[in-house]
Amino acid sequence: MNYNFDEIINRNGTDSVKWDAVERRWGRNDLIPMWVADMDFRTAPFVIDALKKRLDHEVLGYTFACKEWAESIINWLKERHGWEIREDMLTFTPGIVRGLAFAIHCFTEKGDKVMVMPPVYHPFFLVTQKNEREVVYSPLVLKDGQYHIDFDRFRKDVQGCKLLILSNPHNPGGRVWTKEELSQIADICYENGTLVISDEIHADLTLPPYKHPTFALISEKARMNSLVFMSPSKAFNMPGLASSYAIIENDELRHQFQVYMEASEFSEGHLFAYLSVAAAYSHGTEWLDQVVAYIKGNIDFTESYLKERIPAIRMIRPQASYLIFLDCRELGLNQEELNRLFVEDAHLALNEGTTFGKEGEGFMRLNVACPRATLEKALRQLEQAVNNR
Repeated sequence: MNYNFDEIINRNGTDSVKWDAVERRWGRNDLIPMWVADMDFRTAPFVIDALKKRLDHEVLGYTFACKEWAESIINWLKERHGWEIREDMLTFTPGIVRGLAFAIHCFTEKGDKVMVMPPVYHPFFLVTQKNEREVVYSPLVLKDGQYHIDFDRFRKDVQGCKLLILSNPHNPGGRVWTKEELSQIADICYENGTLVISDEIHADLTLPPYKHPTFALISEKARMNSLVFMSPSKAFNMPGLASSYAIIENDELRHQFQVYMEASEFSEGHLFAYLSVAAAYSHGTEWLDQVVAYIKGNIDFTESYLKERIPAIRMIRPQASYLIFLDCRELGLNQEELNRLFVEDAHLALNEGTTFGKEGEGFMRLNVACPRATLEKALRQLEQAVNNR
């Protein structure tokens, strides 16, 4: 079956954060939204079909996880990532950011140090701060068009940290960390007594020829000293269902986390949270391959357009995900001026780079998970805005 990702779908009036919150955020509604990390494509049809089928039975009572939930995750991880797990290693979480917050509460105390590597997905440090832990920043280095880890600095910064929150693949840079890099992280953190929380929500959107290396499979030290968070929410465009899971191979860590989760029933999902995951992982291979190919085409289109028409803006080419970090520093604008260029002149709603830490100054994050016609229109508007400066 061929899926149509060129279809333009009107999402206005659906309480969409990406679309309906634009006016509240920017004070105007004439912007093309390319910020929040969801897709403007239809959610995978087999997911919708599973939800509709369940609604045919018109009693929405208390439910538990369907047996297909765990089975589908186990099969998907084995086939897609070469990771063989058992059902007891799984813990449901109502979203990965919430899962991170639960892990922070479970494994640290107020005042403990938690390390992040900016520029990075902002809830990593916001959730840490709001839960009264100390954030330790160990910045990445932008070199040869990609982000890299400065391991000399990493070794120093991680001293005394109870947790490292790792973006794997990286958001906003789209970097797929190599096995060698992850192995160094695993060794250093294990020796330092720092537990690794690996956020792998973009794993299934890894772009060919890259392969996603799951952190827990890197080494024995990684396996015994990590929590891995995953979800089909990004890959199958269903983040509104708040359905994620943690995989913990270490028996002691898993027991500690599951006791914490069960004490407040945090690990209990709603009716559609289980059904949607089972549907996505049981029927999603062909759809996912097609959407990844379409996204890669949009990334290629953006890269060519910028080089040919807006050379002052460069992009960090993502190796995973549909998010592109635009390097706008050659424009010579401060962040306020850059925001004004995108919003007032180009009529685009993007995430400003400083959202991801001060290291993101001069950057903007662009979401290209949209029909090609929408992307082309947005880039034309940006070209005109830059030319009219």
